Amino acid sequence: MMSQAVPQLPRRRLGRTELEIPVIPFGTLGFSNSFGFVSDEDALALIKHAVSLGANHFDCSRCYGDSMRKLGLALREIPRQDVIITGRLCCHSDAPWGGYHGAGEADYSAERAVRDVEDQLELLGTDYFDGIMIHDPNRIEPTLASDGSLAGLLQLKAQGLVRNVGYGMEPHDFHLQAIATGDVDLILCFNDYNLVRRTAADTILPAAADADVGVLNGWAILRGLLTGADIDEVIARRRYRSDAAAEGARAYWNWCREEQVDLLQLAIQFCLRENRIHGNPIGSLNVEQLEANIRAASAPLDESVWTRFQEKFGAGARQ
Repeated sequence: MMSQAVPQLPRRRLGRTELEIPVIPFGTLGFSNSFGFVSDEDALALIKHAVSLGANHFDCSRCYGDSMRKLGLALREIPRQDVIITGRLCCHSDAPWGGYHGAGEADYSAERAVRDVEDQLELLGTDYFDGIMIHDPNRIEPTLASDGSLAGLLQLKAQGLVRNVGYGMEPHDFHLQAIATGDVDLILCFNDYNLVRRTAADTILPAAADADVGVLNGWAILRGLLTGADIDEVIARRRYRSDAAAEGARAYWNWCREEQVDLLQLAIQFCLRENRIHGNPIGSLNVEQLEANIRAASAPLDESVWTRFQEKFGAGARQ
């Protein structure tokens, strides 16, 4: 482990959930083997270390490799009250449990939602989720039906198996329809608020703030492009949906090198200056990444940096 002292993470209220979460929850995709192999022993040590540093909110999904199994192993040794766990009801396809790579549409029934979440609780070895989000539905309407996915999650909430319900998805109109029901406690958006893209600022964020819905902001560091690592190496290792994301990130990477600014710190602090966002889940592969992320989240940049940033990019951030 790194010898330099690591500060405790700042925390924010996650909207009407009343949960006080770390500003960078731990995305369990980090130890799912998706970005490098992580043994059970290393995952357990990483999870325990994260909890000790205040990064005790774990945002998980059964779509993320075997990360839920690893988190379950950790929960055998960590008191449940010491952690916050949010999960997903995957709706990517008709593959088992709504996972990736199926040929048809997911099962949006309330019955499936109940059965799925009960199975996940058994997998984790716990008796409740702090939050469950309907994840990436191809259509929003069947999830909102009287016998649809959201109704199933509300049944689980009434039983105490799920304490808060919501959605994790990309389309802004889906989010707005979900928030309008009045039943949603939290949402997760993807690649909608970071240095390169800020599309949530005028749509999702105002609606969520008006309804006191908690907001989790995925891709704050654009899947590694905004960490300060050699950007060509990052691009070569991973696939991105468009060259625009990579080239947009390159502009900030070059500027940070010229200005001697830490890009990871800039990227995370940029998101933290938006108070309508409560958490920015980031997956860490190892202790070094975890501690670097926490340091970046715990040390605000001098206002002179933001002044130069504004002069260069003409892009401000809320305070």
